[in-house]
Amino acid sequence: MAIFKPKYITFDCYGTLINFDMAGAARARYADRVSAADMPGFLESFRGYRLDEVLGAWKPFREVICNAVERTCRRWGVKYEEADGLAIYDAVPGWGPHPDVPAGLSAVAREFPLVIFSNAANEQIGHNVAKLGAPFHKVFTAEQAQAYKPRYRAFEYMMDELGCGPEDILHVSSSLRYDLMSAYDLGIRHKVWVNRGHEPANPFYQYTEVRDIGGLAAVVGL
Repeated sequence: MAIFKPKYITFDCYGTLINFDMAGAARARYADRVSAADMPGFLESFRGYRLDEVLGAWKPFREVICNAVERTCRRWGVKYEEADGLAIYDAVPGWGPHPDVPAGLSAVAREFPLVIFSNAANEQIGHNVAKLGAPFHKVFTAEQAQAYKPRYRAFEYMMDELGCGPEDILHVSSSLRYDLMSAYDLGIRHKVWVNRGHEPANPFYQYTEVRDIGGLAAVVGL
């Protein structure tokens, strides 16, 4: 079978490339208010509310995080203060890549333009991308698109800005719910799931699975 040579390799950033430690930030912030026994459930609620917050009309990423923290606290009967949500939001620019990322990206950047679409704030994403150790052709954010993934509008914005169609890209993500399910629905046939262990597999969505970004070069025949 011929190996697909995309016009662009497009990436999710937070979680896929950047070690997006929302759970760690929330755990540190609430260690004195949430018991060790309750903490796993508290963090799982925070994960779910973050997803729910991005499914409607666009709002600033700061609000997404603060709203998700406030809703989590309400559910678990924990006092919420705005400083808590802002502290977690403010931690994001300091997070760097998973260890496999710089070398894995460099291996494919020599042959293909790399693109990011991130559920990110414009004021934060540059700090994270600067830590990735590879050149990017374009970096798009939900703030620019006025839509967060998994909404189709986010992917459509990226493709419109690149002047390409779903047949032209290879999309890479560690998340089925935010990325690969929507990519499948939009006709993006060529997809890579980076199995970082935070979501279960679902082969229905027709992706190639790799363990880390180092496996990407083989997918594109390098």
